Amino acid sequence: MTIETRSTVRRLCLAVLAAFAVGAPAMTQAQSQPKAQEVTYLLPAPGTLPAFGPWMLAQAKGYYEAEGLKVTFVSGRGGVDVAKQVGAGNAVIGGAIGDTPIIARAQGVPVKVVAVLGAGSLMQLVTHEDAHIDSPRELRGKTITALAYTDTTYYALLGMLSKSGLTKNDVDIQAAGPAGVWQLFVNKKAVAMASTPDWTVNAIEAGAKVSIIPADVYFKSMAQGILASDETIQKNPQLIQKLVRATLKGMKDIMTNPKEAAKVYAAHVTVHKGKEASIERMFEMYNKYVYANQKVLGQMDEARLGELQKFYVSNAIVPKEVPLKDLYTNQFVGK
Repeated sequence: MTIETRSTVRRLCLAVLAAFAVGAPAMTQAQSQPKAQEVTYLLPAPGTLPAFGPWMLAQAKGYYEAEGLKVTFVSGRGGVDVAKQVGAGNAVIGGAIGDTPIIARAQGVPVKVVAVLGAGSLMQLVTHEDAHIDSPRELRGKTITALAYTDTTYYALLGMLSKSGLTKNDVDIQAAGPAGVWQLFVNKKAVAMASTPDWTVNAIEAGAKVSIIPADVYFKSMAQGILASDETIQKNPQLIQKLVRATLKGMKDIMTNPKEAAKVYAAHVTVHKGKEASIERMFEMYNKYVYANQKVLGQMDEARLGELQKFYVSNAIVPKEVPLKDLYTNQFVGK
């Protein structure tokens, strides 16, 4: 081998060693990164509904990923069904309304609310403006649409009727699903609907002229809640903390800048692409009626929960009261 050949071989060897030296740390770093924990998050209705804006924003902006989580959203059949699935261990986390555990516990389902997304009620009673309905009392004999008989917005509607001296037997409540609830209303197949802010905006944009009666005026039901089982709270509180923290960040983004949040949301939930203005209006309505005035983001109002439980018992929706601490925990909020 000539001197020139030996020199060329030496240079090639050094180049290979140098390349390996540069690549090795990158390989080691990649191998050392933990795999994201996969989590199934059960929602009470399709995740494409703008009601789930905080969750979708948390996913779009990488808040779950930053917590080391890979979240997959699956639709259930209303909040009570979600509670049952979470309690049975079929999903580690779920969404409903803050008072759902009152109903779930009465059925032997061991779940708690670990965060409430806002200080207001998710449900609002929406009527046609030309019907001139100023109180739920005036709905006697009328048709009202609702999402489902197993959803907590239905129970909020019953609460509003009860405070006005009516029962479900005094009206015709139709379980119409997430689209039918507002479409039947728009087509004047119903005088009123047990609505949420996004369905209300859908109805307005479809040409309906509406009057809005927030549930809070008659019946202080709650905003959306995050549910977890007693077992998961006890055995894996770190996971619950991560999910709560990331979701509340998504909610905070909507509260801080609904316009920007609507852009991010529509880009992520592509069925809403091009509808940013509508989403912004929905987010603004959530800010006004649902998210506002919560002293600590995510915190349960125990006094409000207690009054709701009294209502459920007095109206025979549940047989008896349980200790309020069995229904919620605030250990994961404010952090």
